[in-house]
Amino acid sequence: MSVWLPSAPCTPGACVDPAGPVATVPRAVLRLTAATVLLLGGIMLLPIGRRVSAGMVRWWCRAMVRAAGVRVRVTGATAPTGGVLLVANHISWLDIPLLAAVRPARMLAKTEIRQWPVVGPLTARAGVLYIERDRLRALPDTVARIAGALRSGAAVTAFPEGSTWCGRARGSFRRAVFQAALDAGVPVQPVRIHYRLGDGTASTAPAFVGEDNLFASLWRVATARGLVAEIEVRDAVPPGTCVDRRSLARAAELSAGLGARQAHQESHWKAAA
Repeated sequence: MSVWLPSAPCTPGACVDPAGPVATVPRAVLRLTAATVLLLGGIMLLPIGRRVSAGMVRWWCRAMVRAAGVRVRVTGATAPTGGVLLVANHISWLDIPLLAAVRPARMLAKTEIRQWPVVGPLTARAGVLYIERDRLRALPDTVARIAGALRSGAAVTAFPEGSTWCGRARGSFRRAVFQAALDAGVPVQPVRIHYRLGDGTASTAPAFVGEDNLFASLWRVATARGLVAEIEVRDAVPPGTCVDRRSLARAAELSAGLGARQAHQESHWKAAA
């Protein structure tokens, strides 16, 4: 098992519920078309990305999610300025624009993406930091590069669970990335992500887990009616609060409200077995 990308037991069949009330097919197609247009517009702006304001990036990310039919609610603290490590639980591909709507940041991504046609050059232009999941020897260099970005005043976003989970269950925060925050002397900003329906019922429809197909996930989100993404920006963990990466990872989990696993998680897996 990779240090950077541990696996999750969540699967579409066991964990992903039907979307609930569904939108009509024409509406779903319209949503996907609008999201695609916004995505292409963002790609066209990548060459001048450094000159685009943070406010514009946040607006674009919110617009992308909203175009897909998902309402966005952001509550809690304001993310610090300057270098900061943003960490969150990971459920869906939607998490990425949602966190950028909180604060634009450099993302961590697996190094294989760099070799993908079209996507590879685009992620490189966007300032993505690549990680080699299967080479433990590369870990210190990766941590050093993240720390360098943080020292330069950049925000860096990471999903320390290392894999997507369905939202009912979750993984523990892996420790390695927190060493970069310690080395750089920057705060850690925990964020908690929830997906709900309009009536407040928790929804796993946006979950992108296991062998899930991206198109199937996109369609599930586009056809869901009343889907709401809730982003809770919790209190930051200041630099100097924790002496090592283990305690810092634990503090970030607790601050994010993820320190205690959901009471029904064990029963959920028993039921799915």
